[in-house]
Amino acid sequence: MEDPPPDVAAALAALPSRVMDLRALIFAAANATGTAPLTETLKWGQPAYLPAKRAGTTLRLGVDAGQPTLFVPCSTNLLDRFRDAFPTEFTYSGARAVHLPAQGPFPQAAFQQIAAMALTYHRDKRR
Repeated sequence: MEDPPPDVAAALAALPSRVMDLRALIFAAANATGTAPLTETLKWGQPAYLPAKRAGTTLRLGVDAGQPTLFVPCSTNLLDRFRDAFPTEFTYSGARAVHLPAQGPFPQAAFQQIAAMALTYHRDKRR
């Protein structure tokens, strides 16, 4: 995993440290699913991760309601799929946000799995 571009690094520095853990898990999911390399950029001022092969959809990291949050496009059915797969591991809001605790343990394997689901969203839809 490479260092983020300077503008993304500045945005990450302003977020809770937990977000760096999430970033690492997103990159691990990309490697595991064959959707690497990711493009790391800013979208709406938030760190965003786009799979190179257009196999999936954009993931954004930020904070919502004081919690580190993974955002996905609301036009997808990903939040429904996340809720079905992990009904108690995370809290969700609307059609786009997965909230994680700011401190303490969190389900890293489950988070990596939801990142993988997003990074392969279009590829899986075509099957």
